Amino acid sequence: MQDTPNLLLITDVPGYAPQISRLMSMMNYARFTTLRSVEGLTTEQLDYTIDAKSNSIGSLLLHFAAVEVAYQLETFEHRDLNEEEMKIWGAALELGDQGRDQIKGNNLDYYLNILSEVRGKTYDVFKTKTDDWLYEEYPFWQNQPANHYFMWYHVLEDEINHRGQIRWMRKRLPV
Repeated sequence: MQDTPNLLLITDVPGYAPQISRLMSMMNYARFTTLRSVEGLTTEQLDYTIDAKSNSIGSLLLHFAAVEVAYQLETFEHRDLNEEEMKIWGAALELGDQGRDQIKGNNLDYYLNILSEVRGKTYDVFKTKTDDWLYEEYPFWQNQPANHYFMWYHVLEDEINHRGQIRWMRKRLPV
């Protein structure tokens, strides 16, 4: 996560364009609260599912990274994940049965390191982008016009949504 001494300010981040800075400020706060919501969890707690249809906390953390990778490729390279990338990220993107089967047995540091590595790449590329880039439009979901700003907002929105699930699940973990 970017060093953020003013975590509660939506403001400029040195070295980044103004609107990109504001987006990063929001992303930083969302990630900070996500990390707080999983502090101290054991591997067993990260793997726990409420029922046969739910996702584990660990799979949701990996989902955050997978979504971010997918949007890196979409917005930085204008492409989808290739076959090799889907082998790495597919279960985390899709979740469900595939995620329940494949995403387990990892400790918290495993997930935190992946989240940090993926976010670091995002911020490295953001440093090379202008605010005009955020507003570039092209057809997206169901051929609707979208811009990079919306796409990165969706990355943020997805994390916040699933973080709510994590908080709900944490309260229901067996003691």
